[in-house]
Amino acid sequence: MSGIHPFRVLRAKPLWIANGVITGVLALLFTVFYVGANIDPVDHMKNLPVGLVNADKGAAVGGKQVNLGAQISESIAKSTMSGDKIDWKVMDEKEVKEELGKGKLYGALVVPHDFTSSTVALTGTATAGAPARPTLTVLTNQSAGSVGSGLARTATTQAAESASLQVGRELNAQGGAGQAKLPAAARVLFADPAAVTVKDGHPLDAHSGLGLTAFYYALVLVVCGMLSANVISGQVDHALGYTHNDMGPLRLHRPLIRATRVQTLAIAGTLMAGLSLLMGTLVMAGAVGLMGMDASHLPLLWLYSVCAIAVTGIGALTLLAVFGTPGMLVVTLVFIGMAVPTANATTPLQALPGFYRFLAEFEPLRQITGGIRAILYYDAQADAGLTRGWLMMAVGLTLAALFGFGVLGWYDRKGLHRIPAEAKPEKTTAPA
Repeated sequence: MSGIHPFRVLRAKPLWIANGVITGVLALLFTVFYVGANIDPVDHMKNLPVGLVNADKGAAVGGKQVNLGAQISESIAKSTMSGDKIDWKVMDEKEVKEELGKGKLYGALVVPHDFTSSTVALTGTATAGAPARPTLTVLTNQSAGSVGSGLARTATTQAAESASLQVGRELNAQGGAGQAKLPAAARVLFADPAAVTVKDGHPLDAHSGLGLTAFYYALVLVVCGMLSANVISGQVDHALGYTHNDMGPLRLHRPLIRATRVQTLAIAGTLMAGLSLLMGTLVMAGAVGLMGMDASHLPLLWLYSVCAIAVTGIGALTLLAVFGTPGMLVVTLVFIGMAVPTANATTPLQALPGFYRFLAEFEPLRQITGGIRAILYYDAQADAGLTRGWLMMAVGLTLAALFGFGVLGWYDRKGLHRIPAEAKPEKTTAPA
């Protein structure tokens, strides 16, 4: 037995340097991914999709047909006030309802059918009591994400208020000197005639976490797959006799069963696929059954949950098998570090810097969240994110298999076998 005290390893500079580099880089990367993505969503916002509806039927004014709603909508759509931050989508009421119901719009501004007639009516009722004000309706959409909905609400409210002031200037111009004879309250009303009302464009059930249950449910699926991969990888190595299994103070060790790296990944992947049935069932039972999360299409939700865990887990197993011990850091960065800020759940993709929008195109959590959101909030419509979710999971599984078995097969062919130290023959010294 060596007489060197174990704590003497703390004097070794390589121990401090290696671990310092790894933990320092990890801390820096998580800071960049999490804080950097969300530090200024308003400044980074670009082309946030917002609906613009003109349902105004117009009215006859002085023998001439006038449509103030059309004037307002055209002015807003052409306005450069918000630069390229808002992408105004001109559509009708049916289309905006459908797009809100698929999560493709973060909000909308609606000019109602009686806007012109209500505005014109002010000229005849301004001196009598409290005239009925025309309204402009702002629709929100929390199901698409609370931050995105809030950004859209701010933009549409500002546009509605500007439109009201524009109409007020036109009324004052038409009224001329006669406006000065009106009561002060009437003059104020003419200056800003439209009332702005805010409504939920796609209401959610009470137990939907204000539109965040889809994100947290998807995050649970990803974490289950990622952490299970770490457990399964270790347990398969123990079952094959390549590693010890410490259970408290006990150390268990099984006889060695030689397996190639490809065979080991295949065993672990099969175990992951089988256990995903259990995990997916328990996740759904816990969320819906125990916690009361609002959900429909339960068979589809169960199938999607199982597949999401399986694909995430097999992807993580692949990274662990290819990179070895550093693989867990890679897994953490891919499935958590880069994934959460780019999931299109808390902050919309349109409010992220360009680098993060690029990551979102292939980050697993974004794809899985989109599918879960479609199932929970959008009646499982294929083009609400469900088709993309299935397709990207299939692509991810295919790439994991090609990368994992390809690289591990090359390791095996090069003779880079996984032989534990205990199995290597010890050097002996021939007797003199």
